[in-house]
Amino acid sequence: MTVSSALPDFDGLLNWNTLHDWLLSRNLPGTGPILKVDELPGGSQNHLFHMVRKDGEFVLRRPPRHLRKNSNKTMLRESRLLKALAGSDVPHPQFYDVCEDTDIIGANFYLMQPLAGFAPRGPLQGRYATDASWRTAMGEEIVRAAAAMNAIDYKAVGLEDYGKSENWLERQVPRWLSQLESYSEMEGYDGPQLPHVDAVAKWLDDNRPGECRIGVIHGDFQFPNLMFRLDEPCVSGIIDWELSTLGDPMLDLAWVLTSWSEAGDPAGSPPMVEPWDGFLTRQQLIDLYGELTGRDMSVTPWYFVLACFKLGCVLEGTYARACAGLAPMEYGKPIHNYATWLFNKAAQLIGKN
Repeated sequence: MTVSSALPDFDGLLNWNTLHDWLLSRNLPGTGPILKVDELPGGSQNHLFHMVRKDGEFVLRRPPRHLRKNSNKTMLRESRLLKALAGSDVPHPQFYDVCEDTDIIGANFYLMQPLAGFAPRGPLQGRYATDASWRTAMGEEIVRAAAAMNAIDYKAVGLEDYGKSENWLERQVPRWLSQLESYSEMEGYDGPQLPHVDAVAKWLDDNRPGECRIGVIHGDFQFPNLMFRLDEPCVSGIIDWELSTLGDPMLDLAWVLTSWSEAGDPAGSPPMVEPWDGFLTRQQLIDLYGELTGRDMSVTPWYFVLACFKLGCVLEGTYARACAGLAPMEYGKPIHNYATWLFNKAAQLIGKN
């Protein structure tokens, strides 16, 4: 029995007949054949595999079994970004290599450093669960990671064409309204069923900042996409970069604000992690980001409203697919309820609720 045949292929996601030789030909941590492989939890669409060999380990990230139109492109974009972040203060897994040959496992994939710790969702782990000071530090660490993103000079690291930067502010409302309206084409979905959409869209257009700072944005910057160490309260790395693009990095901070929980918020959205006591307030997050970046934080409300608007529009697509029988309703309905909460929060922020 060969080494590769002794390893699990996870129902064909890893083709060891070609993959093992490819891995041996690359400059990766460790030496010799792969001795062990495990699939890591947490990937809702893409797959992560932790691979171990003598004196080394690494993680392979690949698209889902049934490739979407942009699956291979997403892998190449993510690998390009991780490579560009090398040497920066942004906490991220070190990039090792990328495979652009889809004949190796049937899709593009890349290899990166394993990260220590856990991605928070629900009950916290370790001292984060028992020590309020660690939860305070957790909020500070999230902001420090967002501030480090803000500091990236996207042109200097070769990402000038990583997304559309022209008229970014002006394009936001029509872009996400168009996506929301497109769901009406799905059979069984009666059109957008979210409150305050028109009022929030009008407020965003009427109160748009005069200018913005273009940089790299993660696109889904919140608890489940940050790894936290268990031996000290710090971020070991930001993960899941598939929605990254160019835009104003303050939107990543605003994304954090949508996932936060405070007294006075509309009902219907419990804290994303627990216990919650000890976490900074939203205003403390905003103040720290301003201190670290030197940015004018008076525009924060606009970005907070935009984050609620964009995320609500995107999430409603899952509910529309559920109505059309393309996704489980037990998953779609809670997502719709959260999208409703986001629009209620946006309406609260603009004084309409």
